[in-house]
Amino acid sequence: MLFSTVLLIPLLLAILETDHTVPGFISAMGIIFFSGLLMWFPVRNASHELRIRDGFLITSLFWTVLGLFGALPFALTDAIDITPMGAVFESISGLTSSGGTVITGLDELPQSILLYRQLLQWLGGIGIIVVAVAILPMLGIGGMQLYKAETPGPSKDNKLTPRITETAKALFVVYLVITVCCAASYYAVGMSAFDAIAHSFSTVALGGFSTHDASLGYFKSDAVLIVATFFMFASSINFGLHFIAWHRKSLKVYRRDSETRFYTYAVLACMCVTIVSLIVWDIHGHAESVLHGVFQVLSIITTTGFSTENLAAWPIALPIMAIFFSCMGGCVGSTTGGIKAMRVMLVTKQGMRELKQLVHPQAVIPLKVGGRRVEATVVSAVWSFFAIYTTAFIALLLSLMLIGMDFTTAFSAVAATLNNLGMGIAGVAGGFGEVSEWGKAILCFAMLLGRLEIFTLLVLFTPAFWRI
Repeated sequence: MLFSTVLLIPLLLAILETDHTVPGFISAMGIIFFSGLLMWFPVRNASHELRIRDGFLITSLFWTVLGLFGALPFALTDAIDITPMGAVFESISGLTSSGGTVITGLDELPQSILLYRQLLQWLGGIGIIVVAVAILPMLGIGGMQLYKAETPGPSKDNKLTPRITETAKALFVVYLVITVCCAASYYAVGMSAFDAIAHSFSTVALGGFSTHDASLGYFKSDAVLIVATFFMFASSINFGLHFIAWHRKSLKVYRRDSETRFYTYAVLACMCVTIVSLIVWDIHGHAESVLHGVFQVLSIITTTGFSTENLAAWPIALPIMAIFFSCMGGCVGSTTGGIKAMRVMLVTKQGMRELKQLVHPQAVIPLKVGGRRVEATVVSAVWSFFAIYTTAFIALLLSLMLIGMDFTTAFSAVAATLNNLGMGIAGVAGGFGEVSEWGKAILCFAMLLGRLEIFTLLVLFTPAFWRI
C-alpha cells in the first residue's frame, strides 16, 4: 500500500505534461493499493513477535512481490512496447539497482516513465526493507530481524545507534543528503533540472539507469563525468562510515577503516592498469585516458553501469578485468552489488595467513582486521558465501547456455545480474531486450539473488527452514 504512493510522483508529472501514461499509472496504482489492502485488512489486528526466520521470508517476499507489482506501470502504459516478462525484468532491475534494461528509445519516452524508472532505483538503493524498518516500528511491529536479514555477512557496525529504527532513519538521512548534493552538482555542471534529479537517483543508488540511450555519454561533458565519478565512489563506501564521519565531523574514520583502504587500493590498481593500457594501445590521449579510464572502471566496479563509449573498442582484457572486479563490488553497507570488499579482504588475509603458516607450522598467527581478531566462525561463513556464490554463478551460466545463449554472452549476463551491474558485453552490450523470455526469468532470479546476497533468498529453499 505504501509502495503504491510512489506512483503519485510520476502520475503528477504525467498530468502536468498531459502525456498518455496517466491511465496506466492510475490503473497500476489502484491495483497495487487494493492488493495490499486485501492482504492487510483481514490481519490488521494481528500482533506477533517476529523471529529471524520471519525476517528472511518477509525480506525475500518484499523484493519479489514489489518487483512483480512494480512492473504494472510498464505493462499497462501504451508508451512502451514491452512483454509482461520484460516489464518484470525492468522493475526488478530497478528495485535491485542492477540497471540492466530491455527498453530502447529512452530519449522519446514520456518523462513520467523515465522518472518512475529512476525512482525504482533510488528506493532499491536504500533498500526498501531498511525504509520499512523505520516505518514498521511506528505501527507497533519490531524490525530488528528484518535488518539482520537485509544485511547478512560480516559487518563492523550493524547498529550505529541503540535502536534499529534510529539506525534506519540515520542511514536514510545520509542517503537523502548525498542524493540532494549529487543532483545539485549535476545541475551546476549543465544538466537540466529533470536530468540532474533523475541521474542523481541512479548515481547514488549505483543503479545506472539513464534518461538517454547514450547514458552519460549523451551530455558530452567532462564535468558531468567528474561529478558522477565522485558520487559513485562515495556511494560505494559504507554508509555507516558516512554517518559516523558526519556525526564526528572528521574524515579520519575513512582512513582508519581497513575495508575502505583495501577497497580504495583495489580500485586504484584497476584504474592504473586501464589508463596505461588505453595510452599504450593509443585508444585515447593522455588526458582522455585518465578521465574515461577512471570513470568507466569505477562505473563497472561499483556495479553502476553508466557508459560513455563503446567498450568493444577497448582491448577485451580491460572490460573483462573490470567485470571481475565488479564481482567484489564495494564496501559492506553501501549501495553496490557484488561480494563486497570486506569478504574479499578476509579471504585475501586468510590466504596470506595460510602461506605464513606453511613457513612456520608451529606459530599461532591470528587473523586480524582493524586490529581486532576475526573469529574462525566468521571466516568459515565467508568461505561458505564464496562457495555458494561460485556455485550459483556456474548454475546460472549453464542454465542460460542450455536455452541457447553463447558462453561469452551468458557469462556477461550472469555477471551483470548476479553482481547487480546491469552492463554487459557481447550479446547483451546494448541491453537485454533480445534475451528470450526464459532467459529474462533466469536473470530476474539472478538479480534477486545478488541484491539479497544469496543466502537470504536461498535459505527459503531449504527443508529445514519450513520445519516448525
